[in-house]
Amino acid sequence: MKLASFRAADEDRIGVVLDGGDLIDLGAALRASGVPDKGVPRTMLELIESETLTLTDVRAAVQLAAGVPLPGKSTPGNLAARNLTAGDRAAIERFSTDRVTWQPPVRRPSKICCLALNNSANSDRILSGPKHPAMFTKPASALVGHGGAIECKPQYGRTHPEPELAVVIGKTAKSIRAQDAYDYVFGYTIHNDITSPTMRGEDSFHYRAIHPKGDDPGQIEYVDTWVSYPGRYKCTDTFACMGPWIVTKDEIADPHGLGVRCLHKDRLVTEDNTANLTHKIPEVLAFLSSYLTLWPGDIVSMGTALAKSTGGGAIQNIDLNRLGGPVSVVIEDIGTLTNPVVQVS
Repeated sequence: MKLASFRAADEDRIGVVLDGGDLIDLGAALRASGVPDKGVPRTMLELIESETLTLTDVRAAVQLAAGVPLPGKSTPGNLAARNLTAGDRAAIERFSTDRVTWQPPVRRPSKICCLALNNSANSDRILSGPKHPAMFTKPASALVGHGGAIECKPQYGRTHPEPELAVVIGKTAKSIRAQDAYDYVFGYTIHNDITSPTMRGEDSFHYRAIHPKGDDPGQIEYVDTWVSYPGRYKCTDTFACMGPWIVTKDEIADPHGLGVRCLHKDRLVTEDNTANLTHKIPEVLAFLSSYLTLWPGDIVSMGTALAKSTGGGAIQNIDLNRLGGPVSVVIEDIGTLTNPVVQVS
């Protein structure tokens, strides 16, 4: 299923994208199918965390409400669904996807964990670095949904897109084993990890760090150190474009076999495949969860697709601050995430 968060008719909603392209209001479908109001999730996070509703229940409710089958399993789960009349179905709101405001699929995850330099096609550019996955986090305030504008200010300097596969966590993961990692995955979405190298340079330090010298706590030495913090260049408002929806994990046979493309003003800039990710999802989730607990609705963005550039260009040359937009990320079996660019003074 394709599960989305959106706003329509002055209400925030969650819904399912039907084969014909319309969005059906999931809350209305569940109520019509006999789910008590107190059991109906209002947000994507409530759906992910629900202890009473399964995705099979959701699928059954949508099939009843829409009168059409959805791809995947169609057998009823715990849902005590009733037969719906044509009048019942007509009362359940549907929305054309071009007439809604798309929101990030999970509007307020506790954290967005992003993998740094996680692409084997570019390993020759890494002069030194860790052998394990390297991670930074983005706040929920950086999120913007499909169709939402990327805001650029003059002081941001050079600002470019980074196309990435994102994993949506389905249940609490703490110190999990790699072989169990997919049990903790709810689904997949698209992340455009907007980045400003200008702000990265401005927020980098080259300084003499104090280190202990030998075993004597009274002795120190100074060591030349370089460090940069991603608070601005990765975490600024609208620097985490995400969506349009979540594709549930049962519909993605192999998340490490998906083609990824990035387009600027409809021109292909770069394309790659998630097979080129250095650290794969099982290893990444096991590693991250050994340091920080992953909660339902958290996002793990797997790193930038960079393998092949078109016409001698590269995503780092797509300065959205200077060139504007729109910019799109297309991931096979998931969809297309497109965002315009606006200049803000």
